[in-house]
Amino acid sequence: MSFVNAPIRKKDAMSLVTGKPVYTGDLIPQNALVVKLLRSPHANADIESINTAAALKVPGVCCILTWEDVPDARFTTAGQTYPEPSPYDRLILDRHLRCYGDPVAIVAAENEQAADKALRLIKVKYHVMEPLLDFTKAKDNPILVHPEDNFRALCPVGADNKRNLCSTELMDIGDVDEVLKTCDVAVERTFNTKANNQAMMETFRTFSYIDEYGRLTVVSSTQVPFHARRILSNALQIPKSRIRVVKPRIGGGFGAKQSVVSEIFPAIVTLKTGRAASIIYSREESMTNGSPRHQMQMKVRVGASRDGVIRAIDLYALSNAGAYGDHGPTTIGLVGHKALSLYGGLEAARFDNEVVYTNTMGGGAYRGYGATQGIFAVESAVSELAAKLGMDPCVLREKNMVAQGQMMPTYYNEPCNSCTLDKCMAKAKEMMDWDSKYPRRVLENGHIRSVGVAMAMQGSGISGVDIASVEIRLNDDGFYTLLLGCTDMGTGCDTILSQMAADCLDCDFDRIAVRGVDTDFSPYDTGSYASSTTYVTGMAVVKTCQVLREKILKTGASMLNVPPETAEFDGKRVFVPGTDKQVTLEEIGYASYEGHNRCLSASESHSSPISPPPFMVGMAEIDLDPETGKVEVVDYVGAVDCGTVINTNLARVQTEGGIVQGIGMALYEDICYSASGKMESNSFLQYKIPTRLDVGKIRIEFESSYEPTGPFGAKSIGELVINTPAPAIMNALYNATGCFFDTLPVRSEDIFFAMEKKKQS
Repeated sequence: MSFVNAPIRKKDAMSLVTGKPVYTGDLIPQNALVVKLLRSPHANADIESINTAAALKVPGVCCILTWEDVPDARFTTAGQTYPEPSPYDRLILDRHLRCYGDPVAIVAAENEQAADKALRLIKVKYHVMEPLLDFTKAKDNPILVHPEDNFRALCPVGADNKRNLCSTELMDIGDVDEVLKTCDVAVERTFNTKANNQAMMETFRTFSYIDEYGRLTVVSSTQVPFHARRILSNALQIPKSRIRVVKPRIGGGFGAKQSVVSEIFPAIVTLKTGRAASIIYSREESMTNGSPRHQMQMKVRVGASRDGVIRAIDLYALSNAGAYGDHGPTTIGLVGHKALSLYGGLEAARFDNEVVYTNTMGGGAYRGYGATQGIFAVESAVSELAAKLGMDPCVLREKNMVAQGQMMPTYYNEPCNSCTLDKCMAKAKEMMDWDSKYPRRVLENGHIRSVGVAMAMQGSGISGVDIASVEIRLNDDGFYTLLLGCTDMGTGCDTILSQMAADCLDCDFDRIAVRGVDTDFSPYDTGSYASSTTYVTGMAVVKTCQVLREKILKTGASMLNVPPETAEFDGKRVFVPGTDKQVTLEEIGYASYEGHNRCLSASESHSSPISPPPFMVGMAEIDLDPETGKVEVVDYVGAVDCGTVINTNLARVQTEGGIVQGIGMALYEDICYSASGKMESNSFLQYKIPTRLDVGKIRIEFESSYEPTGPFGAKSIGELVINTPAPAIMNALYNATGCFFDTLPVRSEDIFFAMEKKKQS
């Protein structure tokens, strides 16, 4: 391999660092209407009347749409494979407003000033109702978030809008209650996580126009162009054949843009006016009406024998869908199926879950996609179990971790074909110098240094669901064009897939030209989510290159007038070994465009029946000031098994970035609502995320396995890396204070008062 497992620079690196116009906002036509939304000032209200007369008189205002002007067809904005598991519970504009910031009206004007003035002049009379804000009281509550009769779910996910249920599920293996009764030691605790915001640099943004053929073209910062086309078709009630979606460079997504958040509003304006239209969400809009991680409460029971063999885990998870059920039924599944499967010898396991509606902001996809919450809960409970047993938490995990060759009944009965979790644990302990630092030490200034550990796993695409298609063309100068349907959102998948293609075709990396996604030209791909691109699309690249190599060999052999089986292709030429007969790739490329020859191109698809999990061990070293409760992460080490590492540079920065986000979830990021349901964490002044100065050292090593079903033995890495910081930091806090913390984020005052309470007890 010349390019796989190498630190190749990203294809678009120079365009980005030199500030070339590559993002959606850079490409908006100058004559595009500016679209803005009038948003609900109430968490639960009906529109009694709406008067737009004065607003329409504002010079420059071209269009104002209300619920009476849009289709009465419910849909979901969740970018998922059809039929979507998420219920169809939305309208473009609705008379019933279900959360603070729900859209009331769409305004389109020639400029921002006119649009803002029109928003102020729209007169709305609301019938305000009591909001349902506490998701632990949502099920069977008399306040119904979705009382409508045309609510529907395309998949049997257990949705019941008359009970505020978005979905329900139960997985039961063995008799959990009976096994737990016979365990020598057991832990039972309830954990709580907040609705974290992805906080990507580029907010939601879209522009649309009617092309020269009368079709709606939507250019958007989206992770799911093909799903976006279907969702737009459902919402606008026009055929998909009339819609084209184009994805330029994305300025960060982390799952937020796996939902169709902004696309529908300029699209319907363009349909109504025939004009190009654009919308750019403010930071406040992105934080209050985006698609954040789901708030959850998880009750964990874990039991073990006295020698540290974990025998049973019982997990109940309650998820807050918020006002709409986007990604609700699917994120909840990962809470248990990923967390429980870290432990390979369970006699019994149960995973029971419910997703409920409330009058808070709707949830969505965020890196880790439910596994983050579940791993925080289960790993924290396992660390508490280790404390009860008087055992090093690393040793407890080494006794019980899943191993290569095992079947994973809690992970959809899939096999564990590749796993170096044991090596990851050994490497992390070595990097952290765990044995000398565990559990804590007191510094001369009175600060406490302590360490904590956690394991994690994720998946590589959605087994039996995700599909990726790739097309590769040989051009007339002997270079290749790689056409992809997956979306590079800054992760570097265009580069990674080009590396694979270059090695498969035995050519130089620079001979692979790659294009962004356009649903009119790109081959179908479910999109960039579920850690699928390297594994699923990568295998489509490998298969496509194999077919194209055969075509090149056959064409070259024909040009040499020899049977294909007597010739070979080495990436630069087709030749007959032992003779001087040869034809160069450039000559084959030119010939394929001449006369009666065919342009040489191949297109193959790939879907996997399994989703091989990558694994990771993370360890945190913290510095705690016992006088104030202030905690700092001074060192974080991660050892990762993602199969074969395709691009060592990109894998490292992916891991580092995910760890920073996980630290933010553990110690900083706190979404708060007022008593009336208004989100108060609506800017970076209120919603704190860690900077590079807040996270100390981050050190990464890879312990590669070889996944036989993956391209070059690769698995995923993108989501896995966010999952260990929260439970590792909580374990370090216990080792420092003797107090268990079960609610995120943990603030300095929480630590201080917990230590004071412990002193008094």
